[in-house]
Amino acid sequence: MAKNTGGWKTPWTMFAWVAACALAATVDVTTQAGDPAVLLRHVDHLVYATPDLSAGIERAEALLGIRATPGGQHPGEGTRNALIALGPTSYLEILGPDPEQPKPAQPRRFGIDDLKAPRLVTWAAKGSNLGPMVDEARRHGVMLGDVIPGSRRTPAGALLSWHVTNQRAVIANGLVPFFIDWGDTPHPASSAAAGATLIALHATHPDPASVRRMLNQLGLDMPVMKADRPALAATIMGRRGRVELQ
Repeated sequence: MAKNTGGWKTPWTMFAWVAACALAATVDVTTQAGDPAVLLRHVDHLVYATPDLSAGIERAEALLGIRATPGGQHPGEGTRNALIALGPTSYLEILGPDPEQPKPAQPRRFGIDDLKAPRLVTWAAKGSNLGPMVDEARRHGVMLGDVIPGSRRTPAGALLSWHVTNQRAVIANGLVPFFIDWGDTPHPASSAAAGATLIALHATHPDPASVRRMLNQLGLDMPVMKADRPALAATIMGRRGRVELQ
């Protein structure tokens, strides 16, 4: 904010300034409005779910010109992944059924069992101290679910561990993200296939105002436009130019 060198012209001017500062301290959305780069700094990863992991990897390579790095298995979930870095601390997760695991007792996350083709289903936002954050979101009507520990081993045998809000608590068709805290684990983007950059993230929904309200409660300012069906879209610069992934 620019420094005021002429004093407060009216009491209302001072009141408006104090109110704006209070809002910024509470939600921190005023610094995000109209600045896509701020939103992108919150993005940990995008979830590109597929009914067949090999097909999803091939599709991403055809679009971006980058072969995803094998990620690892999610024990008990019946899934495994492959990754493409979108920046130093963000990545595209291609997630599909793991043929080496038995089919889990409950449906796989993100509706993978019902997919007919690869699709961008949701996204993860960076988080820390997740417990209090979840409690605060709940008080404002945003039900992120419980904080759950997770882990997987990379093909090289390194153990990655994290804490994440419940990924089965899908909110607004996946347009409202889940949150992940990697703690001391090296970020997966650091070892993922390089060559892509996330340029923008936006969405559509039949009730965009309600989605934007929930996002703002979480300190996120993602553009959400009105449309007949919910959809998430990411603009990515790859080796074959700019692509919109949906």
